[in-house]
Amino acid sequence: MVEIDETDRRILRHLQRQADSSLESLGEIVGLSRNACWRRIRAMEERGIITGRVALLDPASVGLGQMVVMLIRTSRHGGAWLDDFAAATRAIPQIISVYRMSGDLDYLIRARVRDVADYDRLYQALIQRIELADVSASFVMEEIKETTELPL
Repeated sequence: MVEIDETDRRILRHLQRQADSSLESLGEIVGLSRNACWRRIRAMEERGIITGRVALLDPASVGLGQMVVMLIRTSRHGGAWLDDFAAATRAIPQIISVYRMSGDLDYLIRARVRDVADYDRLYQALIQRIELADVSASFVMEEIKETTELPL
């Protein structure tokens, strides 16, 4: 874990909510000069604390209003298979996250699709690329909380 002080935490909390803030407005919020903010941000980027800055999109507005959660079980766990699985999931743009899990489930995939037919195309593309023992999918009915913000 990288050590950060309370000023860095304030900067990070604000940037997580509004990464496009000017250095002047950020400085006013956290009580630093523009240049001091810039130096701290650059240092956190160099240390790997800040890994990128992005624009968050409304999925429905871009035609990807359906979130699907895929539960994956596999009978294969070797390094070569895992490399192939990682490559297969990275190659499908609708897949937004993939997690290797503990317990009964091997992998959890979150994907954004237009509709059930779009999910079926994603599913077909995945099973053509990699052998899976079982795939179960659940469609999100309501998104109660979705955030990229870490609790600092």
